[in-house]
Amino acid sequence: MHDYSATLPKTTGRVKTATRIRREPMTEPTLGTVAPQDRRLLRRQMLADDVYEAIKTMLMDHVIRPGARISIDGLAREFQVSSTPVREALARLESEGLAVKEPLKGYRATPLLTLEEFDDLYRFRLLLEPWAARRAAELIDDHGRDRLRTELANAVEPTSVDYAGYKSLTAHDNRFHSLIAGLSGSEQVRLAFERTHCHLHIFRLHYDRDIGPEVLTEHRTLVDAITSGNSTAAESAMTQHIENSMTLRLRKIYE
Repeated sequence: MHDYSATLPKTTGRVKTATRIRREPMTEPTLGTVAPQDRRLLRRQMLADDVYEAIKTMLMDHVIRPGARISIDGLAREFQVSSTPVREALARLESEGLAVKEPLKGYRATPLLTLEEFDDLYRFRLLLEPWAARRAAELIDDHGRDRLRTELANAVEPTSVDYAGYKSLTAHDNRFHSLIAGLSGSEQVRLAFERTHCHLHIFRLHYDRDIGPEVLTEHRTLVDAITSGNSTAAESAMTQHIENSMTLRLRKIYE
């Protein structure tokens, strides 16, 4: 079994064990509506999803160190599965920017953002997202208001300082910003934002229990501005939200 904990940075206080793969048997109520010939495919998909989540947790918590080689065989032994779901999971993680495939060498964990990459990401966000918030406020209708308010109502504050505790907030942050980009009326803007996977790279940089309440407070301000149709306030609130994330919450880790 490969000891991924040996690659942890010495300064990290994050969780040092991988997520366990679920091994509970699937019950008939779960599979009852699925044709027998499709059940194996469903079981395989559930196993692949579990492996994906487990490796993603290891990457987010730095159990697999940023930049470190990822052993497919080692992970397969760790999870007691074949190499197939591990390969499928790594392909998905590569599409999210969390893993990099090197020709003839296999996969490595993506390094953390450098200061230059960090600044680039936030310059991009400051160009894109305040405009999207303004347009969302200008175009908002009752359906859009309901979607924003529902997303905000389902947000959960972090429960711990590891990915397990922050997973719900990370997912909410992605859905929330993607939703605003979509409500701008521009599919290209929404796709451009989603391709950055910025929520994963940002939360991978730093976990802090204090971040959660601050983020959700700023999200509430954004929802109020957009749902009221106040385009100026929406643009200002998004600009402030992104600048707070950049300067108050994260940029200090590079100092």
